[in-house]
Amino acid sequence: MDDRKQVSAALTQIVQAGMSGDIGGLARLLHDDVIMVFPGFRGQARGRAAMLGGFEDFTGHATVHDHEESDEQIDVVGDAAVGSYRFEITYTRCGIKYRSTGRDLWVFHRSEDRWLAVWRTMLDVEEEPCEPQ
Repeated sequence: MDDRKQVSAALTQIVQAGMSGDIGGLARLLHDDVIMVFPGFRGQARGRAAMLGGFEDFTGHATVHDHEESDEQIDVVGDAAVGSYRFEITYTRCGIKYRSTGRDLWVFHRSEDRWLAVWRTMLDVEEEPCEPQ
């Protein structure tokens, strides 16, 4: 499998593990020192435990109704890669239904024979509440 396909597969596994709450599966795809930069570059979380905590919080407190991905883009240069995709998600949290759209952007590094996520942010995020549930 070529590098672009491997990175695409890693990105797909991250999304599937994150959406299903498979924290163990997600952990295997993240570098120990992975960084999550919050939307709008308003701060960051450092380390695998911090990123996993964010996923656990979301999957533990939100119910996802719809999740769609499109426009995947993968670029690879040597042992570095950038993978991104547009997303649209509808979920309920604290009794309020939300619709969120944007672009999820991940940076990967090849570590031995696999690609690990080292950096993430979400761009062009728009989130609006829908009617209460």
